[in-house]
Amino acid sequence: MKLYNTLTQKKEEFVPIEPGKVRMYSCGPTVYNYFHIGNARPFIVFDVLRRFLEYVGYEVKFVQNFTDVDDKIINRSLEEGITAAEVADKYIAEYFTDADALGIRRADVHPRVSDHMPEIIQMITDLIDRGLAYNVDGNVYYQVEHFHDYGKLSKQSIEDLKSGARIDINDEKRSPLDFALWKKKKEGEPYWESPWGEGRPGWHIECSAMSRKHLGNTIDIHGGGRDLIFPHHENEIAQSEGSCGCTFSNYWVHNGYININNEKMSKSKGNFFTVRDIAKHYDLEVVRMFMLMAHYRSPVNFSDELLTQAQNALERLYNAKFQMAFLLEKNPLETATDEERTWIKALPKYKDAFVAAMEDDLNTADGIAAIFELVRDANSTLNENSSKEAVAAALELFKELTGVIGIAVKEKEDNLEAEIEELIAKRQAARKAKDFALADQIRDDLLARGIILEDTREGVKWKKA
Repeated sequence: MKLYNTLTQKKEEFVPIEPGKVRMYSCGPTVYNYFHIGNARPFIVFDVLRRFLEYVGYEVKFVQNFTDVDDKIINRSLEEGITAAEVADKYIAEYFTDADALGIRRADVHPRVSDHMPEIIQMITDLIDRGLAYNVDGNVYYQVEHFHDYGKLSKQSIEDLKSGARIDINDEKRSPLDFALWKKKKEGEPYWESPWGEGRPGWHIECSAMSRKHLGNTIDIHGGGRDLIFPHHENEIAQSEGSCGCTFSNYWVHNGYININNEKMSKSKGNFFTVRDIAKHYDLEVVRMFMLMAHYRSPVNFSDELLTQAQNALERLYNAKFQMAFLLEKNPLETATDEERTWIKALPKYKDAFVAAMEDDLNTADGIAAIFELVRDANSTLNENSSKEAVAAALELFKELTGVIGIAVKEKEDNLEAEIEELIAKRQAARKAKDFALADQIRDDLLARGIILEDTREGVKWKKA
């Protein structure tokens, strides 16, 4: 398998540290609110990378953290009148609600910053002992100019960074590039005891300490969005490698940005959407489909039109799956004919195409295209006269490939009735608002799925075609 390594800026053959095993870390959410659509992309991408690595035979240990110590959490606790710990607990639970709806599997470990203070304090101590950090009245800073490799991930020199840095004449840091490892306690904030006094960790040190605790000094893959390359991941390298003198991660994998209707997502522009907002209008499996229809490193534009396209594509997959399941149940012939056996023997070509795409820097767009080729072949070949053996071969391969990327995995009756009733309610609301185009679209979409609506005096009833 080849992965694009941000560190070397080229696709490289993936060779894990330990044969057959992969240690992977991906930055998780800061839990002060529902996560937004931009956060969803790396969560989905690295879920799929993990699934595919397992599919091709690796034993993967996947760690995704929760940042539960942060200024934003403290501010939210003041707004809501609860403790910072209660804010974190609340939004960790909400994270899992949305992640489950997106088909994101639990990580093997979901460490919290608040549970790793001994490891954080030890790493800061090691950095001070190595001359890479200094204490100023209870605030501890990393001395960037003492780490000779600083800037190697983001491809920025210290000189260029210094020329562009904001200079504060009252700043106690030795250089404007230096960043906080430990922050002295402020009134009303949560704090922990440390050799430098009461306080809390800076943002960057958290991931370095948690990764080392659960995966060791050197890991195979570190993932996240492109927005984290600088300063977060650059600072992680400085901390982790500076404290032990060893490579932190062999492969750095970053997904591209998301724009909303061709504009950068921004609260000030009013185009900021949480996943929970999207869930009011779309099944979140549609969002997963949308994300995976593009290569993970490509920027993507998020819009209703493109979501509808993803929804239609997902429905085509489900229709094919349910049709094969129907044929498998109803067709009387058990054993394949000679002609069908020849067709069955050719089916692995779709698996080969899928695997080749995914091994080429996790190209899910081409991987999904291979699944649709399988669907087209199955739709044109299988019918009420096909044997169960032929139908089962196609359906089994379909489920195998879609299972790797986590789409079209629901079974036919899963939440079907609730989903139909919800769409009927939306249609009724559209008719009441005289939005007849939307009402007709919902009716037509249901009809395409084999659901017939009947308007009666008792209300709208539905039945399967």
